[in-house]
Amino acid sequence: MLKNSTPREISIRTALFIALAAEGALLLILALPTVAFSWWLPLLLGPAVFAISYFIVLVTLDRYIYRKVKLIYKTIHSQKVSTDMKREGIDPDQPIIDDVEQEVAEWAENQQEQLDQYERFAEYRRRYVGDISHELKTPIFNIQGYLHTLMDHGYDDKKITKSFIKKAAKNVERLQTIVEDLSAISRLESGDLMFDPEPFNIKDLAQEVIEELDLKSRQAGITLGFKPGADTGFMVSADRESIRQVLVNLVSNSIKYGNSGGATRFGFYDMETYILCEVADNGIGIPEKHLPHVFDRFYRVDKSRSRQKGGSGLGLSIVKHIMEAHQQTINVRSTPGMGSTFGITLAKA
Repeated sequence: MLKNSTPREISIRTALFIALAAEGALLLILALPTVAFSWWLPLLLGPAVFAISYFIVLVTLDRYIYRKVKLIYKTIHSQKVSTDMKREGIDPDQPIIDDVEQEVAEWAENQQEQLDQYERFAEYRRRYVGDISHELKTPIFNIQGYLHTLMDHGYDDKKITKSFIKKAAKNVERLQTIVEDLSAISRLESGDLMFDPEPFNIKDLAQEVIEELDLKSRQAGITLGFKPGADTGFMVSADRESIRQVLVNLVSNSIKYGNSGGATRFGFYDMETYILCEVADNGIGIPEKHLPHVFDRFYRVDKSRSRQKGGSGLGLSIVKHIMEAHQQTINVRSTPGMGSTFGITLAKA
């Protein structure tokens, strides 16, 4: 009860205690044989002491508490204390100590959250810069090696010269891919990349992706197609070209990590308010410990195979950003040796 007391309640209790003490002292004095007893003195002294004490305590509390509160507010608030607060001071009927205690606790919690967030950002930035440096260093080092070899040993052997120039050009293409993907992610994060939602048939778009990647899949010995029951398409509403990029990335990954003789299949499922589109393969699969990180930038489950097959290591990160920009989801299920299934949701048209 005392903890939640208002300044007025504290003043009343304190004044009452002082008045009772003064009454008691006066009665003791009047009880002495040498002092003449006056019955009206206790009746007059009690209320008078109570009123004076109440006023003094309330004013003291107001000034003392307000100054402390003002100091606290200067510490925890970025804004200046309002003019009204400066003029009116505290409300004597409000438990201001509890209010300030709660506000300071909330401020401290918010400060801790900000510190934790800054630490996460700092760690992410360090890791991100390190990843970029590592990804750029490999093709640059390769290009440098091929060019220096040609410069040191001349161009006498045309076969070797042509081979080295082709390898250098391949690494230049990889550099260009990394830079373009980094630029795409930057535009997605900043909101500069605008989407134009339109209704379209998701099965028709999947068919276009299959035809676009047909040669690449044939070279890898992988068949592209649709799951049984996926003959009927669904009308969805999204930015068609960005969803095409999502499907191309998912199918390209299934080809990259698939096994010769394997297959990648599209599946579509009606989920009432949205459509679930899945890209499933029977490739090498992803170990469970890697699943939470597959959408991280530059994260590679099989680093040697990833670099051998090309790519920037940013494809799935771009996919995730595109789906988040559409306010939709992407998920993955995978078992090593059995394959992986990536699913995206799209709003119904």
